[in-house]
Amino acid sequence: MLRLGMSKSISSKESANPYAEWFEQLRAEYGDQLRQMPLPDGLPEHLHTLVLSRDEEAITLMLKLAWQFGAQAGFAAGQSQNAEPSVPRTRNVQA
Repeated sequence: MLRLGMSKSISSKESANPYAEWFEQLRAEYGDQLRQMPLPDGLPEHLHTLVLSRDEEAITLMLKLAWQFGAQAGFAAGQSQNAEPSVPRTRNVQA
């Protein structure tokens, strides 16, 4: 097992996983900032319950949703950067 600077360990098998390596790099870079970020009320307790009950299906669903929402937000941000600014059109009403 590899012991990381955080409170988690990963096996040598996991260390060959590019997502595990990427996640650990993000944790090392942004962990302190993210620990200060509050989650919605009740979510940490719910996640803790899922972990204790070993409900891998529900935890995987949460990760997939978070991944999908992040991908959609990133795509939308990229699209808005490439878009031409639009000038609001005014409508003149003539009598």
